[in-house]
Amino acid sequence: MARPSHRVGNLPAEATTFVGRRRELSEIRTRLATARLVSLVGPGGVGKTRLSLRVGNDLARGFSDGAWFVELAEVRDAELVPNAVLAALDLRDQAATSATAILAAYLQGRQLLLILDNCEQVLEAAGQVVAEILRAAPKVRVVATSREPLQVSGEQVVPVPPLELPQEAGTEPLTQARQNEAIALFTERASAASGAFELTTSNRAAVVALCRRLDGLPLAIELAAVRTRVLSVEQILARLGDRFALLTAGDRAALPRHQTLRLAIDWSFDLLTEPEQVLMRRLCVFAGRFTLEDVEGLCSLGAEPVTAALDLVSSLVDKSLVIKEDLHGKACYRLHETMREYASIKLRAAGEEERLAVSYLEFYAQTCLRSAEDGRYRLVEWLQWADLEIDNVRAALQQCTVRGDRVRGLDIVASLRYYWLTHGTTEAIGWLDHLLDSEVASAQAHYLRGWLSLIQADPPTAGRWLARAIDTAREEGQLVLLTESLSMAVIADHLAGDDASAKIHLDEAEAIGAGLKTYPATIEVLQAQTVHAMFEGDLEKVKAKSADGVDLAREAGDLFQLEAMLRSLATAAMMSGDIVAANSSFSEALRVARRVDNRLAQSYGLAAAGWYAGTSGQARAAAQLMGAAEALAEQTGADISGPSIPYVLKARETAVATLGAPTFDTEFTSGKRLGREEAVRLALGESGMGDAVATDGGAAGPLAKRELEVSKLIAEGLTNKQIGAQLFISERTVASHVRSIMDKLGFNNRAQIAVWMTTPA
Repeated sequence: MARPSHRVGNLPAEATTFVGRRRELSEIRTRLATARLVSLVGPGGVGKTRLSLRVGNDLARGFSDGAWFVELAEVRDAELVPNAVLAALDLRDQAATSATAILAAYLQGRQLLLILDNCEQVLEAAGQVVAEILRAAPKVRVVATSREPLQVSGEQVVPVPPLELPQEAGTEPLTQARQNEAIALFTERASAASGAFELTTSNRAAVVALCRRLDGLPLAIELAAVRTRVLSVEQILARLGDRFALLTAGDRAALPRHQTLRLAIDWSFDLLTEPEQVLMRRLCVFAGRFTLEDVEGLCSLGAEPVTAALDLVSSLVDKSLVIKEDLHGKACYRLHETMREYASIKLRAAGEEERLAVSYLEFYAQTCLRSAEDGRYRLVEWLQWADLEIDNVRAALQQCTVRGDRVRGLDIVASLRYYWLTHGTTEAIGWLDHLLDSEVASAQAHYLRGWLSLIQADPPTAGRWLARAIDTAREEGQLVLLTESLSMAVIADHLAGDDASAKIHLDEAEAIGAGLKTYPATIEVLQAQTVHAMFEGDLEKVKAKSADGVDLAREAGDLFQLEAMLRSLATAAMMSGDIVAANSSFSEALRVARRVDNRLAQSYGLAAAGWYAGTSGQARAAAQLMGAAEALAEQTGADISGPSIPYVLKARETAVATLGAPTFDTEFTSGKRLGREEAVRLALGESGMGDAVATDGGAAGPLAKRELEVSKLIAEGLTNKQIGAQLFISERTVASHVRSIMDKLGFNNRAQIAVWMTTPA
């Protein structure tokens, strides 16, 4: 995603909502001036996350590459800590390079602040990753939050206490009381909850007593503050006081702080209705974010169905027990880690833990299998779904591994193949290698394992796995998968230098595929025929088969194959000297790769754009684009390879000769520093565009770039279906954009949008 140049990073919204902590903030800034790792250590509920976000928000401008936030609370598998950091930095695992190696290479020359939040669950792994980063990247600073130190050399530990407590008497002037951190937090949250709360002389004593009773714990204070919507401060204080007195025999100092927090959450939980309590305890089953559909599908079970899920979830959000977020324009939810721990205790007490775990595994297995078709034909929306749900899917896979449920685990991995191909090649191989053994015959899993090995430029390994896929598919009569596996084996054979075997596999794939007449079989055979023709040097056949593949993939809505076929068509045109046709197809392939956010494919597109620029006399642009291509390939852990590379290298030599080596190197380095989206816009001739751009007909106003594109096509008279085909998005997504445009502009129909687009500013 494009980042504003003045503050690069991914800090959540909480970074801008913060109260107090002046002393701690000052100490952290002082420590970071000399130390490369500062750990904020303290128990749950004291506000370590918000403090770290405030540090990032305040200090981001001092780091040329910004501040980046990594949430580790949802990481259950220590091996995936590097992947979590990779994802937070907006990098990808699309090759054979480990996530840690990609991180080290990417961060080596960068100056940024990295915030690792909630390290306690994966303490040792987090410490190892931090140590690797600090060794590789001397300009990187790290802030970690945890319940105990990371035990990394050079670590500076800053204990995070509760908020500063007000004086017990509660008689200080209002102006002085409002400056107290605990009171300021309570007042801010109560005002947000009730819409009208303010600190007055009449409620000052009760607010002071409540903040002191809650030991200045931010989470406990927030839970109490939200209840001012229906209770007065005095009522809240009385109810909490009664509950605490039962356990302390009136001794206000008898409770340690962690028990204070537990009792505050207990009190808030007990005020819930029974359906709210049932839902709250069941929500802990989710490992990461979850949607309303997930709640409806998973949390309604047994004799106590959870009905009206929307109302119940909304109520829990209002009470600060559940956190609401937006991802890819879709509402989703998550639990604060302390709330998840509490809900887990309640779930065990209710005797529902095992039953819900079994239901969780079944739910995500079925959900992944049902979504697999969308992964091919609605790839953009499907990848957004997978990105939102991936932590839950990983938890399901971990459960399969622990339970020895290999068949279901392999089904889940195989169903997410497009996610792994664009987001996690080495991670997927790790899951497959955990789950595959000689007793498990899964043609889909063997096929995916072979495909991933090809992505990792390991054709011998790919050939072995594809041979297993062929044997299993043949035995089980899975003719479509057999055709796909034979077709993929053609590519592996050629890359391994076994042209004779490639011809045998191709002949069989063509024979079986011809009788099936299904899209998956036909497109894979066309891909194999294209590669086979390329190795035979038959460029005309490459063009013909690629063109057929482009038409077929476009009609089916298969963006992954469309990009691959366009790139094959462009490469054949490049090799035959038709630079205009080659550039046209390369450009369309790059637009598709950008649409599905396939970083590896985008790096190929940038390299091709550099070739075209160098070949057509645009030496500076060529140098920049080639630099951008190399940087993006590094960010995926890959090297750019294939039949187009000699032509790219020739164009590079031409650009060096034109500019001179020093100038070329300067421009190349400048290209490596371009943001990914900026580089793609340069490659496509859109370098003047921003996220919201002016049009020929008027100012962009509140519309985003995609909404402007839709508005232009509406003005041209296109239907939603036609717009979707032109922009490579679904008709439903177009309809969503149209509704958003109307809402932003205050319009009621498409005609008003068309008039607005064609009216001079």
